Amino acid sequence: MIRVTDHALVRFLQRSGAADVEQLRGTIAAGLERGRLAAERIGLADYVIVADGLKFVVETGVVVTVLDPGMRARRRGRRR
Repeated sequence: MIRVTDHALVRFLQRSGAADVEQLRGTIAAGLERGRLAAERIGLADYVIVADGLKFVVETGVVVTVLDPGMRARRRGRRR
């Protein structure tokens, strides 16, 4: 069976009109704003926001991934 990447799935949703990806992006960003403000107040650039049972990994103001509760965030730039 052919495999569909996450990137291809997002592009399909975006280009087929099956989902308004930009609206969803805005909804996620708005939901994380309180966490962003708290991190900013204490001077953090990289942090994790736990919301809606998920972990949103933020690096320099950008959500770079979303993890399930049991998953651990890896730091970029570190060697394995």
